[in-house]
Amino acid sequence: DRQTLVAVLQFLRRSNLRESEEILRREARLLGDDLGGSVAAVATSSPGVAAIAAVPPAKGEARGTAESVPPPGGNPGSGEPVCCSQPPGLSVMQGYKGAVVVEDQPDVSAVLSAYNQQGDPTLYEEYYSGLKHFIECSLDCHRAELSQLFYPLFVHMYLELVYNQHESEAKSFFERFHGDQECYYQDDLRVLSSLTKKEHMRGNETMLDFRTSKFVLRISRDSYQLLKRHLQEKQNNQIWNIVQEHLYIDIFDGMPRSKQQIDAMVGSLAGEAKREANKAKVFFGLLKEPEFDVPLDDEDEEGENEEGKPKKKKPKKDNVGSKSKKQDPNAPPQNRIPLPELKDSDKLDKVMNMKEAARRVRLGPECLPSICFYTFLNAYQGLTAVDITDDSSMIVGGFADSTVRVWSVTPKKLRSVKTAADLSLIDKESDDVLERIMDEKTASELKILYGHSGPVYGTSFSPDRNYLLSCSEDGTVRLWSLQTFTCLVGYKGHNYPVWDTQFSPYGYYFVSGGHDRVARLWATDHYQPLRIFAGHLADVTCTRFHPNSNYIATGSADRTIRLWDVLNGNCVRIFTGHKGPIHSLAFSPNGRFLATGATDGRVLLWDIGHGLMVGELKGHTDTIYALRFSRDGEILASGSMDNTVRLWDAVKAFEDLETDDFTTATGHINLPENSQDLLLGTYMTKSTPVVHLHFTRRNLLLAAGAYSSQ
Repeated sequence: DRQTLVAVLQFLRRSNLRESEEILRREARLLGDDLGGSVAAVATSSPGVAAIAAVPPAKGEARGTAESVPPPGGNPGSGEPVCCSQPPGLSVMQGYKGAVVVEDQPDVSAVLSAYNQQGDPTLYEEYYSGLKHFIECSLDCHRAELSQLFYPLFVHMYLELVYNQHESEAKSFFERFHGDQECYYQDDLRVLSSLTKKEHMRGNETMLDFRTSKFVLRISRDSYQLLKRHLQEKQNNQIWNIVQEHLYIDIFDGMPRSKQQIDAMVGSLAGEAKREANKAKVFFGLLKEPEFDVPLDDEDEEGENEEGKPKKKKPKKDNVGSKSKKQDPNAPPQNRIPLPELKDSDKLDKVMNMKEAARRVRLGPECLPSICFYTFLNAYQGLTAVDITDDSSMIVGGFADSTVRVWSVTPKKLRSVKTAADLSLIDKESDDVLERIMDEKTASELKILYGHSGPVYGTSFSPDRNYLLSCSEDGTVRLWSLQTFTCLVGYKGHNYPVWDTQFSPYGYYFVSGGHDRVARLWATDHYQPLRIFAGHLADVTCTRFHPNSNYIATGSADRTIRLWDVLNGNCVRIFTGHKGPIHSLAFSPNGRFLATGATDGRVLLWDIGHGLMVGELKGHTDTIYALRFSRDGEILASGSMDNTVRLWDAVKAFEDLETDDFTTATGHINLPENSQDLLLGTYMTKSTPVVHLHFTRRNLLLAAGAYSSQ
C-alpha cells in the first residue's frame, strides 16, 4: 500500500540509508524525488514484504540500524516485514496475512493462522494455471527449474483453501491439478486428499511439517528473476506471498540445471537440502590402529569388529604396515570422542582377524564372491530383522512374535555360563578357565530370548560378541548377554516403535531410531540417551555408525539421509534424492562414501566430504533392505524385496569423480546415464526377499531372508 511505502522511504532517507532507498524505489517503481507524483502499481499487496524481504541489503541495513527497537510487525530474519521504528502517523505494519508472529516452535493455531484468507478463492485455479502456462511456455533451460514450484505451490494453495473453509473450491482445485504433480509425490498427495476440512488440519503431522519447515528449491538467479518479474507484472500476489512465506529459494549463480540434474536431487518431503547444510567439515578418515605386537606383519584397521559392516582392513599390500603408522589427514583426533579401551580378548580377536585377512580373497569384476544364503523356513512372514557377528559365527533373527532367536552357524554350540554355585568350584588359575565356566548341559544350536512385547524390528551384535541389542514396536531397546542369554537392560526413551538399532564399531555406544522421528545415541552403562538427533520430518527407519564412530547416518521416511556428529549432536549433512523411505545404509570401509537404498529400488552413492551425490545404481524393482561393501570396498552388494542380490563395481563407481568447487557449490551433478556397466551380477532366490547381507573376513558373502510362499 502506497502510504506505508512512502513512510518507509522517508524513514530510510532520514536514516541516511540512500542505497536501500534507491533499491526500494526501483523495486516499487517509484522514480524521481517526487514522492507525491503518480505511482506505478506497487509490486505486492502484502505491505513491506517486497519492500524488504525481496531486497536483502535493505533488510540487513534496516535490521542493523535499530536492533534495540523491537520490530512492531515481525521478527527479524523470518521473512516477516521488519519495520524498525515507527514514523508518526504510520499504523503498525501488519505481519504477513495477519499471521501471529511466534518465536521458535510454532504451535498449531499459530502455524495455521498464516493461512488466513487474502485472495479470492474462485481465482485460485486461475492463478495456478496462469503460472503453469507461464512456466510451460518459458525457455527449456528455465522450465525445468521453475517446474519445481508446482508441487509446493499446489499444496499450500490447497491448504489455504481448506483452512478458509472453501471446501468445494479446494476440491475442484485438487481434482484439476493433482494429476500434474511428479509421480514421486503420490503418497503425500494421498494424505493431502484426505484433508478436506479445517478441523482435519489441526492434528495432522504431515500438514504441520509442511507448514513449519520451508520447502527448499534450488534455482539459478536467471530463472528466479524471470519468475519474480512475471508474478509482479501479473500482480499475482497470492502466489508471490506463498513463495515469500513458505518456500526457501536457494539461489545460485551460474547455468540453470537440467531436468535430469534436478530429478536426481528432488523428491524429499521438504524439497532439497540448502547448500549451506552440507558445508560443515566432516572428519571421514579412519582412526589409527592401536599398536600391539602381532605375530603377523600386517597392520589393520581399527573399527573393525562391527556387526557386519565393512570396517575392515586396507588391501594387504606391502606398504600397509608403514601406512597405518601415519594419521589419516581426514581422520578425527584420536580422542575426539572417548572410546573404550581394548581388552585382552579384543586384541586376541584382532590377531585372529589379521590372520583371516591374510587369506582374504581380493574381489573385483574378474573375481566375484561366492554367496551363501541362509533361508529362514516356516517363518510365516514373521522375520523382521537379521544380524550376523563380525566373525560370522552367530546369526540372530528378530521376529514379529516378539522373540529374538540366536543360532550358531559353526559346529560350536551356544552355551551359557554355569550357575554361581557351580562357578565357585572352578579353579580360577587354570589355563582353560574360560572353557570351564561354560555349562555343557546348556549347549544348543538355538537360543530364544523372550522379553519384548511387540515385533522386533532391529538387532545388532556387539563387536566383542558378548552382547546383543534388539529394538521393538514396544518402544524399548534391550541389551542381552550372550554369556547367559538373558536380558541385562531395557532402554526406554522412545515412546513409539523403534525401527532400528546398531552398535558402534568400537562397542559401548549404540544408536536407535524410531517412529518419534528422532535418533538417540546411548552408552550401554547409561539408562538415558547421551544425544538426541532431531531434525527428520518423519520416522527414522535405519541407523548406521561411521567406521570411525564419530558420526551416525540416519535414513528416514521423509526420504532424506542425515549425517550427525556424535560429539555435539549437530546435523552435518542432508542428502536428498530418494523418492521413497530409506531402508538401508552402508559406509565404505575407507569412510569416504555412503550407499543408501530405499523403497524406490535405487541405490544412491554419496561423497561424504563434499556432501554430493556421486552415483545412482538402478536395477532393483523393489525396496532395498540390505547394503554391504566387501571388506576392502571393491564391491557393493545390495539385497532387495525383489528376491535378488546384486553386485556392483564400487571401485569403478567412485573413480575419477568430478568434485570440483563449482559442482560442490551448485549441485550440478553429472550422473552416468546408465548404471548397467557397474552391475557385476544379479542372483535370484526362488522366493526369498533379501533382508540382510554380510561379508565374512575372507570376503564370502552371506545373505539372509525368510522364504515366502507367494
